[in-house]
Amino acid sequence: MRVLIAGARFQGLDGVSLEAEKVAEGLGALGHEVFWLAGALEPWHRGAAVREMGLFDPEAKALADEAFAGEGEDRALEARIEAAGERLFQKLADALSGEAFDAMVVENAWAIPMQLPLAVALVRLWRERGLLALSHNHDYYWERARFLKHRIPRVLERYFPPKGPVQLSLSRRAVRALRARRGLQSLDLPNVMPFERPLPPPDAYARSFRRAFGLEGKTLLLQPTRIVPRKRIEQSLALAAWLRQRGWDAALVISHPGADEGPDYPARIRARAEALGVPLYEIGARVGPRRDPERGIYALWDVYQNADLVTYPSAYEGFGNALLEAVYTQRPLWVGRYPVYLEEIKPFGFRFLEVEDPYERVEAVLADPERVRPDLVHNYRLAARHFGYHRLTATLREALREAGERTTA
Repeated sequence: MRVLIAGARFQGLDGVSLEAEKVAEGLGALGHEVFWLAGALEPWHRGAAVREMGLFDPEAKALADEAFAGEGEDRALEARIEAAGERLFQKLADALSGEAFDAMVVENAWAIPMQLPLAVALVRLWRERGLLALSHNHDYYWERARFLKHRIPRVLERYFPPKGPVQLSLSRRAVRALRARRGLQSLDLPNVMPFERPLPPPDAYARSFRRAFGLEGKTLLLQPTRIVPRKRIEQSLALAAWLRQRGWDAALVISHPGADEGPDYPARIRARAEALGVPLYEIGARVGPRRDPERGIYALWDVYQNADLVTYPSAYEGFGNALLEAVYTQRPLWVGRYPVYLEEIKPFGFRFLEVEDPYERVEAVLADPERVRPDLVHNYRLAARHFGYHRLTATLREALREAGERTTA
């Protein structure tokens, strides 16, 4: 089959973009061809970029700001969103003119209401073309406090997510929530990693990373996230400050660019780092999904392989991309006890440091990295069993089969 993967953005290191790449690889392993459609794409994507699909399109942002500025019901606003979606659909139709598809996978655009016209346009595209449809839902709107108060109940009911496509949720917890709130069944597709293909040892370019950023000799704490409040980066700063008081030359490195939830939290984090005397490195402009040595861009894996400790003290995650990335690169992980971790990851028997543990446990691992090596190997083998690409391809095969049955019913 020829499959259209559509969303607001497939570029950079955000979780949706990274997981969409894995979905594309999984579809390819099943013998399908992929075509990309988004507001922004990577150079290696074969597809169409339509600027108005982007997360920060001015009209979409203005509509979202208005929609989530209060409570009640605004029929006129809902009508404007529908009209904007119809206009955007025409742009998508033009961009895809001459392209034929059998199925489409919508990455999060039917789950998080940041781009309201896009959700409308993609529903119209799905129906007009009569495609098999999968809705890969990374963040449901009820999981974010900023979307709980709104003025568009009919839009949210109709499009987030729409009835008809096969739903894919990131966790069993999200499966239950979607069923309870919307009466929709979904398949459980957690984040995955290619554990079947171990990462090779660091090469010369990876080993140049510390020198490139002036990090030689430092204890490198890696925060592999965007700078948004639910990542609780202040916890990582507190750990780094404690280590520095104990004589460690600890620095906190933030690898992901962007602060999609405004400038206030990043400003607070920078001020807090300065107050604590913790060197803070925001290097997102020079980290990408793939290397580009000519521009001094390092792959995310290069950064992980230079980390002494991965810090991931999140209060909430849809599943846990960074957790699996730390396991894949076999780095020690200091993790927050967020709900999905406690319910669906920890019970498998992973061995991590947790935010509630005494800092002395972290210091012991840093002082003798070999003592944790058996735990890192144990975690890798466990994750390979439960969160490898075999799970991705099996779930995609099942989802496409179910979508086909719905089309022919």
